[in-house]
Amino acid sequence: MNRDTLRSVLVRDGSVSALAALAELEAGADYEINLNSTASATLLWTNWSARQESMREMGIVPSRPGLADAVERLHAAGTARVHMATITGPQKRFLLFLSEDLTECVASW
Repeated sequence: MNRDTLRSVLVRDGSVSALAALAELEAGADYEINLNSTASATLLWTNWSARQESMREMGIVPSRPGLADAVERLHAAGTARVHMATITGPQKRFLLFLSEDLTECVASW
């Protein structure tokens, strides 16, 4: 997936987190997509919802928006297979969950 295609996927998503990730991408941030494997959105939801709950219990507020939305969207995706990707800028790092066919952003944080 090239930078322009990833940009299009994030623009179509339109969530707060996807737009923040897009801004980093457009500012020249590095990105990496794990094309060698996919994971079930359900499995990822299990992991990330547990992390979210632990953060709440410890009184930790995420430093960037989107975790609650990402957890909800992973849950809604059910058993769909997703690729994980990252966008890493000088100050921020975003985690993306892309559809198996790489045409949509299932969730981002």
